[in-house]
Amino acid sequence: MPLTLEQIEARLADHHPPYPAPGRRAAVAAVFRFDLGRPEVLLMKRSERAGDRWSGHVSFPGGREEAGDPDLLATAVRETLEEVGLDLRRSARLLGRLGATRAVARGRVLPMTITPFVFNLVADAPLALREEAESAFWFPLDRAAAGALDDTYTYRLGPIPLNLPCWRYEGYVVWGLTYQMLRGLLAVVGG
Repeated sequence: MPLTLEQIEARLADHHPPYPAPGRRAAVAAVFRFDLGRPEVLLMKRSERAGDRWSGHVSFPGGREEAGDPDLLATAVRETLEEVGLDLRRSARLLGRLGATRAVARGRVLPMTITPFVFNLVADAPLALREEAESAFWFPLDRAAAGALDDTYTYRLGPIPLNLPCWRYEGYVVWGLTYQMLRGLLAVVGG
């Protein structure tokens, strides 16, 4: 059964995960569009930058909560505008929130949570990539859910190679936290 906007909306309306406790937190935006009659979600490839734990990785737009953010939703909206130039307040509608995921980088669990907020794009909005984003693309979530993009990614943790599940699409590798959060989204919406 294909994933529809109505199905995603209904499942997220019934999904009420606990709000993450105060502390080191981040938020990301899982932005859907259905332009081709199928669900696609916006992903970006992060620019290679010194000091960025996820440098060069494929991710959702998003980042750390700042003192001026009234809540994590505001963090996701601000970071999406800063990274890919998409103003979610004008061009998207909030569908819901997923549970927080514990951040992991370089094989280490970090004292930070990441909360995904799910949106539907409701107006044409060209992307304007900023310095944090090398590229952005629309990922076919239905193909991933069907297993058509399944593969493995070899991550080296020091001398130890780890074969991790991933999706490969048009030269991009979706693995790690982004893969985990998308799998969580699919579990909630039934894909």
